[in-house]
Amino acid sequence: MSGFLRRIFERHVERAEAEGKLSGLAGEGKPLEIEQGGDVTTEIGHKVMAEAGVVPLEVTLVRQLAEARAAYGRAEGADEKKAAMARIADLEMKKNLAFERLRRHR
Repeated sequence: MSGFLRRIFERHVERAEAEGKLSGLAGEGKPLEIEQGGDVTTEIGHKVMAEAGVVPLEVTLVRQLAEARAAYGRAEGADEKKAAMARIADLEMKKNLAFERLRRHR
């Protein structure tokens, strides 16, 4: 796992710990089962984040973008459509930047 992804993962884990989301998880205190053949650090990170319900920024942005597009479809009037398009453009930019950061730090 690259240093960039490790920092993101650590930040998510620290936030989840501070919010108590990592307490009382199934298998707490037991070794993690890791599939062979993959990057162990990445596998552990994904497993811990999934069990804690921590969602990566990229996933959140994709979901928000889908919601914004649906809102555009429901928008009535030019002003409402314009505001919805601005939201979509903003989320597209954020999503593209987030994915570009991932690509650069692999």
